[in-house]
Amino acid sequence: MQALEETTISCPHCDEPISLLLDLSGGAQSYVEDCSVCCQPIHVSLWIDEGTDDYHLDIRREQD
Repeated sequence: MQALEETTISCPHCDEPISLLLDLSGGAQSYVEDCSVCCQPIHVSLWIDEGTDDYHLDIRREQD
């Protein structure tokens, strides 16, 4: 598995497609990234499946 993976998602605020660069070398992660279109915060959760070298991504609106 490559350490960095680029993926395209739909922003949960404006529904526009945006690109995220995921660091798969760090294991499970949870962080906030701003949408490059509407600038609203997006909560990103990343889980790595060690057995299959696959990852799972959960994208949500950041709650106040």
